[in-house]
Amino acid sequence: MGNVVHIAGIGGVGMSALAQALLDQGRTVTGSDRLLDHGDLTSTLSRLKAQGVKLFPQDGSGIDRDTARLVVSSAIESDNPDKLKAETLGIPVVHRADELAAALSGRTLVAVAGTCGKSSVTAMLGHLLVAAGFDPLVVNGAEVGGWDDNGRRIGSVHFGTGKWAVAEVDESDKSLMAFSPDHAIITNASADHFGMDETQELFSSFRAKIPGVVIDGRSETGLPQDVELSGWSGSFTLDGTRYTVPMPGMHNVMNSWHAVRMALALGADPYTLQAALPEFKGISRRLQRVGQCDGAMVVDDYAHNPEKLAAAWKTLAAVAPNGVCAVWRPHGYAPLRKMLNALTDMFAQVCRPQDRIILLPVYDAGGTANRSVSSGDLAEQLHLRGVNVQLANGIPEAEAIMRAAANQAGVLATFGARDPDLPRLAQRLANV
Repeated sequence: MGNVVHIAGIGGVGMSALAQALLDQGRTVTGSDRLLDHGDLTSTLSRLKAQGVKLFPQDGSGIDRDTARLVVSSAIESDNPDKLKAETLGIPVVHRADELAAALSGRTLVAVAGTCGKSSVTAMLGHLLVAAGFDPLVVNGAEVGGWDDNGRRIGSVHFGTGKWAVAEVDESDKSLMAFSPDHAIITNASADHFGMDETQELFSSFRAKIPGVVIDGRSETGLPQDVELSGWSGSFTLDGTRYTVPMPGMHNVMNSWHAVRMALALGADPYTLQAALPEFKGISRRLQRVGQCDGAMVVDDYAHNPEKLAAAWKTLAAVAPNGVCAVWRPHGYAPLRKMLNALTDMFAQVCRPQDRIILLPVYDAGGTANRSVSSGDLAEQLHLRGVNVQLANGIPEAEAIMRAAANQAGVLATFGARDPDLPRLAQRLANV
């Protein structure tokens, strides 16, 4: 058996972070991605390649006798060529969560879970613990400002040599149960991937495993004190110390509040945290200000469920009285089908007369998905609710619509998960 770890879907946010963490530990990593099947070498894949990762199309060609194991996510189907090749050669197939848990073993782990906000909280907590001298290893689900070594690394990982580790853990496939954290934050719970009862039961089972400090946003009895929101920032008071949040919206005040409380519980100095929090540079695709387009602010965000979309839209509406013009692509057929009514209610509540939502076709990653639902179904329901909605056949049509709206809207926003063309659209609009 070889010593190479092969990662299927290595270009994804979770898999690329795992690859970076393994590279930092001196492992030899190869990977495949469906984007490579048609020659799309994204920025993420380019950076991995520059660090020595050999990349392959997702056709099984990257699996050979040198492969120690194949790492897959829950999105990899049973007939995936990499998986079939590994099984033929008798090479172990392991889940991403198990591989990451092994990579984090031996450290004091703080896990960050929750339906919404976990990437932001993980990044904020990692930033605060770095400032406080903990030197943690941090593995996040989104890239963090200043962690990419000027474009040479995958910025979702902070390489630390201390005894501490901070990691985002995922509830969407219940893989958070693969981890055995010492401490944890659970940001919140909503019916995203499962019904509410099942979601609550999952987080309660996760919480029961943790022997140390648990900050559980599902059962908070209080809120941050003296909250102020102003433009693209906010502030709150905790135990007499005033903290400035360098990101907009009440949801980011809550995210910061969770992160600060955990850092304090682990022994960080409050004045160090007070000085460090305003220096947090944000994370990629979380209300990320990309630039300007004909006077409108261009913002890119990963929002893909009703709660995240509502939080982002309300935040942008507060700074854009002239209107928000946003494009959104549903990230899968099953999520759209499950969330259709909730999405309709959410957009009907947050969209003002001056706002516009442009719907792209569902992101289709291939496989055996049930394609009996479409963005047109959501558009029909939104029309009936009086929402200013427009269907676009693809990114070029959406871009033309947004450019035409730029001189009237205060914000042009790109929303959605998985599709690498969404942040590229934002960059083109802002001429970055």
